[in-house]
Amino acid sequence: MQLTTFDWVIVFAFFAVTLAIGLWASRDSGKSTQEFFLSGRNMPWWLLGVSMVATTFSADTPNLVTDIVRKQGVAGNWAWWAFLLTGMLTVFVYARLWSRSGVMTDLEFYELRYAGAPARFLRQFRAIYLGVFFNVMIMATVCLAGIKIAGVLLDIDPITTVALVSVVTVIYSALGGLKGVILTDFVQFIFAMVGAIWAAYIIVNLPEVGGLEALLAHPEVSSQLDLIPNFDNPSVYVPLFVVPIAVQWWSVWYPGAEPGGGGYVAQRMLAAKSENHAVGATLLFNVFHYALRPWPWILIALCSIVIFPDLDSIAAAFPNVAPNVINDDLAYPAMLSHLPVGLLGLVIASLIAALMSTLSTHLNWGSSYVVHDWYHRFINPEASEDRLVLIGRISTLALMVLAAVFALALTNALQAFNILLQIGAGTGLIFILRWFWWRINAYTEIAGMFISFAVALFLEFGWNAVGLPELLDYQKLITGIALTTVGWVTVTLITRPTDMATLQNFYATTRPGGPGWDPVVRAMPEPIDARADGQLPLRILAMLIGAITVYSVLFATGFYLYDNLSGAVIALVVALVGAAVLLAVWRKLR
Repeated sequence: MQLTTFDWVIVFAFFAVTLAIGLWASRDSGKSTQEFFLSGRNMPWWLLGVSMVATTFSADTPNLVTDIVRKQGVAGNWAWWAFLLTGMLTVFVYARLWSRSGVMTDLEFYELRYAGAPARFLRQFRAIYLGVFFNVMIMATVCLAGIKIAGVLLDIDPITTVALVSVVTVIYSALGGLKGVILTDFVQFIFAMVGAIWAAYIIVNLPEVGGLEALLAHPEVSSQLDLIPNFDNPSVYVPLFVVPIAVQWWSVWYPGAEPGGGGYVAQRMLAAKSENHAVGATLLFNVFHYALRPWPWILIALCSIVIFPDLDSIAAAFPNVAPNVINDDLAYPAMLSHLPVGLLGLVIASLIAALMSTLSTHLNWGSSYVVHDWYHRFINPEASEDRLVLIGRISTLALMVLAAVFALALTNALQAFNILLQIGAGTGLIFILRWFWWRINAYTEIAGMFISFAVALFLEFGWNAVGLPELLDYQKLITGIALTTVGWVTVTLITRPTDMATLQNFYATTRPGGPGWDPVVRAMPEPIDARADGQLPLRILAMLIGAITVYSVLFATGFYLYDNLSGAVIALVVALVGAAVLLAVWRKLR
């Protein structure tokens, strides 16, 4: 694909703006780890919310959505739409608790909630397990998307692609810290949204597609349009809808959609200037993430079915792309190659923006674990702030190098998505209950972490080796959830609970409330249960109303695009009523 001078001007202007922001933010970020990793805990809700949604707007996400739509239809997106329930639970229940905790990272939480050697081990191990292993895998999937996009649109080889993106991202991430990441996220989100919507409009109206009406009437497309799968066939609706909406959202740990909040979402909440700003940021994130963004990607994915009906057609159109990366997720950048020459610069800049916003967040987040929860806590407790910031910048570079190397071994986005889901299967309920059940202890989390990983390996490599029948992906997921949950519940009940002094301090600090803390509250010298707001049922109601409202907006947009005006009106009315009720409930929440 030949880019014009105007295209390249747009691309390089984007790079220049990004680097300028990083350099400007570096004036403050090097002062302390609080500045480098939490931006001084003084960020407003709207900037944090946009930063969260920009991070999840990674270059691999439209590829993943395209992969899902081509294989499973639009309804296949419930694999990630279901995580809205997790997100809304974070908004109305957990955001305030994270803000009250006062920790720098969500791993520091372990030594606030638990005590002794198990808590220290958990914090140290997960600093490397999540900050390095998981983080590198996530960034590798993002780099893989960049490889495919550059291969199709720019005819650049994988190594060159990874090198170019890595250098720019590392520079502004290492210099600007979290403030630089958040500010660039804001610019990158605007680029990414404009590029996605503009590209969808152009592609739907390509002569080969024939407009929206012709697209929806195409025989290969019309069968893929259901927003909820047909309930006539259990083999279809169970894995695509029932499992995600009934089981997956609360039982699976997945980066960016952690039950109870965590990871870079927790980092953004901890960087907020107040508890209310933390709540507002997570609410904005969930509305934008689920209601605003999916449809441009879905439309392009549906168009790809018309132009590239199978993998052979993609391979034939792009003979220079490595055969090992030819998969359905490649159809998204393949469709972008049909955009008119002279107007590609904005779209390519938007894809670069999506790629870099995710990488920069994961670099800063992972580095915060390495520095604060491993190096400073266990290796060099006396390290100066200058040294800690230096270690943060070095670890940022190291994480990027590891991710770049691993990216060259992956083949498609859905593959990595399923691996991450399986590894986290069965641990989600721990992260929900640890705030509200005093009996959860450090051994619970250790058991859940190791059992889920061992079960994932067995299901992937050992299940068939011992002669057991083949399992589908959703069956593996449910099996992993069941085995892991039984394992950690058993460990919880047979091990000694956290000492009462630690539990009382945690309760007094975060004031979660709920009957699960009754034994701890009764043992306190002075009853302090009144300090908890006592509104947990109302908060859960707000979570459900919020989820219904956002889903209704998502459906209203879909029905409108499908020319189903009655469905669009009904969904819009439900959304408006839901928003009004949610506002009334919000006013009652203290």
